[in-house]
Formats: sequence, structure tokens, C-alpha cells
Amino acid sequence: MAGRIPQSFIDNLLERTDLVELIDGRVKLKKTGRNYSACCPFHDEKTPSFSVNPDKQFYYCFGCGAGGNALSFVMEYDRLDFIEAIEQLAKAQNIDIPRDAPTDEQQTYTKSKNSIYDLLEQANQWYQQQLMHHGEKLKVVEYLKDRGLNGEICKEFEVGFAPPGWRNLKTALATDDTRLEHLIEGGMLIEKEGSDKAADSYDRFRDRLIFPIRDNRGRTIGFGGRVFGDEKPKYLNSPETPVFHKNHELYGLYQARQSNRHLQRLIMVEGYMDVIGLAQHGIRCAVATLGTAAGTTHMEKVFRHTSEVVFCFDGDDAGKKAADRALDAVLPFMQAGRQARFLFLPDGEDPDTMVRKHGNTHFEHLIERCETLSEYLFSKASRNLDMGRADDRAQLINQLMPAIKSMPPGTYRELVLRSISEKTGLPIDDLKDLEAIDRPTAPPKHTPDQYSDKHTNKPAYTAPKSRSRLPVSKRRVTRNPVRVASSLLLLNPQLIQALPGDFSFAESDVNHADLELLLTMISQLRANTDTSSSTLIGQSLAKNADLTSQLLALEHHGDEDEHLIQEFTEAIECINDQYQREKSAAIIENTKLNPKLTLNDMSAEERANWLKIFDRSV
Repeated sequence: MAGRIPQSFIDNLLERTDLVELIDGRVKLKKTGRNYSACCPFHDEKTPSFSVNPDKQFYYCFGCGAGGNALSFVMEYDRLDFIEAIEQLAKAQNIDIPRDAPTDEQQTYTKSKNSIYDLLEQANQWYQQQLMHHGEKLKVVEYLKDRGLNGEICKEFEVGFAPPGWRNLKTALATDDTRLEHLIEGGMLIEKEGSDKAADSYDRFRDRLIFPIRDNRGRTIGFGGRVFGDEKPKYLNSPETPVFHKNHELYGLYQARQSNRHLQRLIMVEGYMDVIGLAQHGIRCAVATLGTAAGTTHMEKVFRHTSEVVFCFDGDDAGKKAADRALDAVLPFMQAGRQARFLFLPDGEDPDTMVRKHGNTHFEHLIERCETLSEYLFSKASRNLDMGRADDRAQLINQLMPAIKSMPPGTYRELVLRSISEKTGLPIDDLKDLEAIDRPTAPPKHTPDQYSDKHTNKPAYTAPKSRSRLPVSKRRVTRNPVRVASSLLLLNPQLIQALPGDFSFAESDVNHADLELLLTMISQLRANTDTSSSTLIGQSLAKNADLTSQLLALEHHGDEDEHLIQEFTEAIECINDQYQREKSAAIIENTKLNPKLTLNDMSAEERANWLKIFDRSV
């Protein structure tokens, strides 16, 4: 069986791949000085702002902020996951992908997972057979007809039937103890606590319509079941298993990709029936979450396959709450070239009934006319406010700022700010000043994630001041020092030489993705100072693709070595200062909670920090 792909192979693959040749095969590039340019393939534009640097093997779009190396380009352009992108690059180079030899534990785990996949597919086939041959099949067929679904669409989505009874599936598939164990692990059987598995486990799905859930590779990973009457719960999903994680999956995505490999948009609806009903009427781009609110992992998956998402909800209070959660989830992913819309249906209607009553043309017309993200953001924040009153306009701006700050820097956020400026009458520069102000409700715990700290008189970190040709900024712009340092290292690995040798963090204090990625990069560069920017980007994408993409989009204030070193060292100093303040605050708090604590009771590190605090106070 296959083990992990060695990092050394990935690094070598990136070194062998010519980024200019790779991109030029998909997007026609034009030589412009030392670099190459084109209209960006990731957003609509008429003037080329997409640049490819052949020396650093790096691309960047000045319009939408898209950037990365060969691996990230293939992932974004061809809409592939990390492993698929590696396989494609290796195929282009005509080289085989080596795999690390798996341990005995890994072999056992993978063998168990494969057995679960096999049994889930067998269960899928068994449920479909029950729909065709069980004695109660007529009630299921009548139910599907009442819902307007025909046999062809049900066959395409592999709709099945779990008949009444406690052990039908178990009797059919659990033919030995190993299969029984894997059916329990795969969520198909429920094991009574404290009981004998063989005697007392029973079917999870009973007397329900069954919808198999497939992953991107088409494997059956779980099921959803719907009752025929009013019993509760109305919907029942597979539990978390070694192969199924509901927060990471979208029902219908596999079928949507089969219909169209280059999806124009995805419509996120609330249920299985909505997905199938829309597909039957020719709208083959609907997906549904699996009993959870739309989250960031869902958004990562959505934008890996398309550039537009439409959230479709009921118009009631529950629908509006779901829309608000979807808004929070999608904001960090909004950048030029991407769109998000919000469609609210009339009371009593859902996508399934709407398309049956009025047809797909009417439904698609509703989608084209529904609110954009910025429109919904504004209408949500301005509810019950009078835009003719200055106080209400100020309140509106305060309500909008957290959403604006959660968007990545770039053209999209700039356009949203301009829209707010037009609606409120507040100059765009004043809005940007407000946007730059960070007001945490409490100091962050062990996460040097903020530049300013309300408990210190030390000024917030700002980008370095102008020297020679360094561009001058008219305003102090507060920025995240960890991200600044990480972004600079990604693009300029040689900056590792400017890092103090004693820069380190205790493992227990690293509980934030930003800092974890920075420390990982530092460790890699200290181990191999010859690591190229392209290789480092590839390693970072493998660890945290979304965060790496955001780091690549950050703007810096100059490209000369002097300016880069200055900006990097100031960011590192700020990280260190913030970390020491947090350690000091923790020690002071511990002293308050333990007034009898003496220096002898402290660790060496705690004593050193305490003495530093004492020295600063005298």
C-alpha cells in the first residue's frame, strides 16, 4: 500500500517544473521586462495584472492578490487538491511518485479504512436493492413521486431504502466479526454501551429514505436518512468516522463535478431533496451541508471548485440565522474574482418546491437578481437604522468594521469600503483609518496576533518608514507582525540570516495557526538555508493552503534588501515584545492568584521573567 509522499520529492518536483512553461500552457504569457504578464485567470480583467517571476518561480496578481508557485497554480487553475496537483506535475515531468514505506501501524489503519470504504459501498448497493425489491417499496416510490422525483434522477443519485427492523443490514453484511467491527466503525451499526457487539449492535438507519454521500473521488463515505412521516429526527446522518467528517463534506458536490468539471457557481441549499430536485430540473450545481452550518472548511472546498457561491435559505428567522453564519464563514475567502450571493425564498417555499412550481428559468432568474455579499452585508447591518441620522450611520459603520477586517486585503475589500463610503458619506480614507484600528476585547492568550496592546504604552508596530526609494505611507497602518514576517520569508527565504539565533517559542505557547506556520518555516530554513522560495511555498501550502494563500497576498513596502530586512526585523521584534508581555502578564496573574508564591517556587524561566518585570518597574 502507498505511504506518504516524501517532502524531498515535492521539493525536487518544484525545482524541475518551469513555472513559465506551466502557466503559458494554460494562459498565454507575454514577456514584460524580467517577468511575464497576462490577464489574470482567477478574476475578470481587461488590463493584465498577473505577473510571473521566472527567477523566483512565483506568480502574483496585483488585482486580486492570487499568488503562489507551480503547485498552488495547478491546484487553483485545474481545481485539484494537493495530492492530485502533485500527481499532475509528476505526470508532466514523466516521473513516478515515490512513497515512504508505511509503518505496521499505518498499514493496519489503511487496511481498516479500505475495508470500511468497501462495506459502505456494499451498504449503498444493498439499500438500492431494497428500494427495488422490498415488500414495502411501493410506499417509498409513492413518497418520491409526491416529492416530484422520477426514477432516473433517483438512480443517478443512488437513492435507497432502509426497511423497518433493527438488524436487516447487519444480517446482510456482518457475516464475520471483522466485518461487524468495521460496520460499527463506519457508523452503519450502533453498539449498545457495555454490551456484546455481536449480540446487541443494531442498524443505525431504519425505515428511512437513504441518500449516499460521496467524496471528491466518488467513494461512498456515509449516508443521510429521511423519515417518511413526522418522526424525529427528520434527518439522520452518519456519525464521525475514520472516513466521514461532516464539517468537511458537501452533499451533491461529486455529482455536480461529474456534470461540469468547470463549475460556474455552486448553490448551497439546506437539504438532500433540494439538491436532487434542482438537478432533475437541470440545475446541476447545488450542494448541501450535512446537518451543520456552513463553515470555513466548506468554503475552502467551494472555492476550490468555483469562483461563485449562492447561499439559498428560507426567508424565516432560522434562514436568516443560517445566512448570518454563512456570511461569517465566507468573508475570509472573499477576494477579487470571487462572488457570494444570498437568496431568500418566500415563506413555505424551498428550492425543491420552487423549481417544481415555476421551473428552472424562474429559479435561475431569482439567482441572478439576488443580493450580492456587499448588499446583504449592508442590509443586515442597517436593519432598524435610519441612514438620515448621523448616529445611526456611525452605528452602521461600527457594525460593518468586524466584517471588513475579516476579509483578506485586496481589491475586493477596497471595493466594499468604497461602497460603504458612498452609502454613509464618510470619506474612504477615514474608513480605512477605522479599519486599521484593532480593538480586541481582551489581550490575546499566547498568540502574538495583534500589533497593539491596550495594556502597554508601547506604540503599535507600523510598516517601516521611508528610506530612499521606499514608498511613503500617509497613515500608520496596523498589521499582524506574524503574518508580515511569514509573508516576507515565503518570498525571500534569505531573510532567515537576519533572524536572531535565540528566536524561539515554548511548544505550549504555540496554539495559533499563524505562529505555527511561521515557526515551521523558520525550522525548515534553519535546517536548510538554501531552500528556495518556490520550495518553501510548496511546503507551506501542504501545511496550511488557505493561510499560505493569504500570506502571499500581503503587500510589502519596498523590494530592496535593505527595506526587506528592516521590515522583517521590526516584525520579529514586535512578535518578541508581544510574547514577553504575555508571559509577564501570565506571571503577574499567577502571583495574584498565589500571593504566597516565592521565587524559589518558580521555574528558572519564570524567575528570569519575574526579575525582568521587577527591573522595568524600578
